Amino acid sequence: MIPSVINLWNAANLLEREVFDFLGIKFLGHPDMRRLFMRNDFKGYPLRKDFDATPEANPFPTTDEPESDFTTEWNLDKSGNLVATQHRMFDEDDFIVNLGPNHPSMHGVLRLQTVLDGEVVKHIYPHLGYIHRGMEKMCESMTYPQTLAFTDRLNYLCAMMHRHALVGVIEEGMGIELSERIQYIRTIMDELQRINNHLLFLGTCAQDLSALTAFLYCMRDREHVLNVMEETTGGRLIQNYYRIGGLQDDIDPNFVQNTKTLCKYLRPMVQEYLDVFGDNVITHQRLEGVGPMNLEDCINYAVTGPAGRAAGWHNDVRKNHPYAMYGKVDFEDITLTGADSMARYMVHIQEIYQSLNIIEQLIDNIPEGEFYIKQKPIIKVPEGQWYFSVEGGAGEFGVYLDSRGDKSPYRLKMRPMGLTLTGAFDKMLKGQKLADLVATGAAIDFVIPDIDR
Repeated sequence: MIPSVINLWNAANLLEREVFDFLGIKFLGHPDMRRLFMRNDFKGYPLRKDFDATPEANPFPTTDEPESDFTTEWNLDKSGNLVATQHRMFDEDDFIVNLGPNHPSMHGVLRLQTVLDGEVVKHIYPHLGYIHRGMEKMCESMTYPQTLAFTDRLNYLCAMMHRHALVGVIEEGMGIELSERIQYIRTIMDELQRINNHLLFLGTCAQDLSALTAFLYCMRDREHVLNVMEETTGGRLIQNYYRIGGLQDDIDPNFVQNTKTLCKYLRPMVQEYLDVFGDNVITHQRLEGVGPMNLEDCINYAVTGPAGRAAGWHNDVRKNHPYAMYGKVDFEDITLTGADSMARYMVHIQEIYQSLNIIEQLIDNIPEGEFYIKQKPIIKVPEGQWYFSVEGGAGEFGVYLDSRGDKSPYRLKMRPMGLTLTGAFDKMLKGQKLADLVATGAAIDFVIPDIDR
């Protein structure tokens, strides 16, 4: 038991529930100590070292998950005894609508239990874990190279950046000095991946609001980005390109020229997305003033990435904690002041231009050198704790590593981009209409496997 910090930092709402769900630590004063990812009837706490993970101890459930209309708050009485207080989640007249886990606007198996007064949103309770695969637990029994396969599958739109964080924390722990060629190529690949992510975001944002043409335009141009990446990595979704000490292989002989051609092609195309969707009067009516969250609340709820920068928060990890070549290239930390869904859309538009700027500064200057720094056959990280974060497509993605000097992590914790974004939905949408929930979800760039891990 430890005191909750939810009164100081609202982002702690889901984060503390995650700790309770996986480790069984109760946070005193937290008004909603329910499980978050696991079923309500799940037995035990899976991230504990003494957890019995055998199939015999964890039979597959054959019944529906039990649901409760109450949350639990734990506190200590005057005698130091642990006391539970029940809080009712719904009033008798509340109308409850479940958006997800199969609703197409949820971008995956996310369930938002939405409390309505007519068409007005009163409260949103997120239900997570429908695609939880226990990646962090599995990493504890794998060698360091084996853990790398997970990151691409967390979010195929940010495969490069996610793996960059994982190899980065391992390399930092091992004290590996990378060649400049590796750093250049990683930075370029990260930005190609960011463009890939933003193009799909712009397309699906339009599609969620029933604008199919803009979706087709974005998917058309995204294919060009994937073609350039595939020549070197061999993949279009699962890239498997970064490894501990460098890269799987050197860049394709045509990579430089094809990347320059891609940048030249994409610049005028971005304006097309605005012409067919972004500057449409219906788009402005659906997104302006919808899902508002000011600067103070974005910081308090840890709304990182484009969603936070739309409220003026300079939270770009590439600027605040430069890694790879980001400290040596000239680019802008795009921030706006609209603090609504329209501003979030426009931040993504502007960030594509910034990614093109970064790539163009590096592509003609890739130095000669090694693309991989050879490592021992069995990789062991010295005893210690490290954290390495990158700027993903939707916000900060970080990896915390606790090593005891073995060939496997003692603990490996991922900071997903979308968990705190999901936790901010309730604040963004109180008092908004039900249709605004779909528009806000379209403008918040979350991917469910990244949240659930």
